[in-house]
Amino acid sequence: MIFTAFFRALGQLGDRRFRRVVLLGAGLALALLFGVYALFLQAIWWFTPDAIDLPLIGPVEGVQTLLGWASLLFMIGLSVFLMVPVASAFTGFFLEDVADAVEDRHYPGLAPVAPPPWPETLRQTVNFLGLVIAVNVLALLLYPFAGPAIPLVFWVVNGFLLGREYFTLVAMRRLPKAEALAMRRRNPGTLLVAGTLMAAPLSIPVLSLVVPVLGVATFTHLFHQLAAAGR
Repeated sequence: MIFTAFFRALGQLGDRRFRRVVLLGAGLALALLFGVYALFLQAIWWFTPDAIDLPLIGPVEGVQTLLGWASLLFMIGLSVFLMVPVASAFTGFFLEDVADAVEDRHYPGLAPVAPPPWPETLRQTVNFLGLVIAVNVLALLLYPFAGPAIPLVFWVVNGFLLGREYFTLVAMRRLPKAEALAMRRRNPGTLLVAGTLMAAPLSIPVLSLVVPVLGVATFTHLFHQLAAAGR
C-alpha cells in the first residue's frame, strides 16, 4: 500500500501544481535560513569585540571575522538538518494545491473540498514549524550519543513528524477532526513507515526539496487507500 501510494505520487511529479509548490516551499525555506543567519551574524558584530587580550599572547584582532566565517560553516551544517523540515512546514501553506492535484487525476469522482480558512492554515503551519524545529534541535543534542545510528535517528524522528502531521492534515480535508485523529491512531505503524521512507531522502540536498510535495501526495493516496480498506 505504501509503495503503491509513493509511486503514484512520484509519477505525478511533473504536474505543474507540484512544481509550483516545490519552488515556493524551497524559496521560503531559503529565505528563512538566510534571515536567521543574518540575525546571527549581526548578533556577533554587536556582542563580540574585534580584538581580545589573551594571556601570554597579547591582543588578538579579527575575532569578529573569524566568528563570522565559523558561523557560516555552522549554519551550512545546521541547514542539513533543518532546511527540509522547515520546507516541509512551509509546504503546509500549499497542501491543498497538491492534494487537489492528486484527487483530480486519481480520484475524479470525489466532491470538491472547500479550502480551510487562511487563519486556520497559518495556525496549523506555524504549529508544525515550531514542532519540527523543536524536535530537530532536541535531536541534535542526542546525535553525539547515537554514533553510527545518527541517520536512522534523523529518519525516524522526521518520519514520525511527517507521518503524523501530513496524514492528519490530508485526512481533515475529508473528515471531521475527531475522525481524522481516530483514523491516525488506528494506523500508527503504516504512517510511521511511510513517514520514515519520506524522511530518508531528506539528507540529499536537491532531492530533499521535493520530499514535502511527494509526502503530501503519498499521504493523500494512503488516506484514500486506508479509507477504502475500512481502516
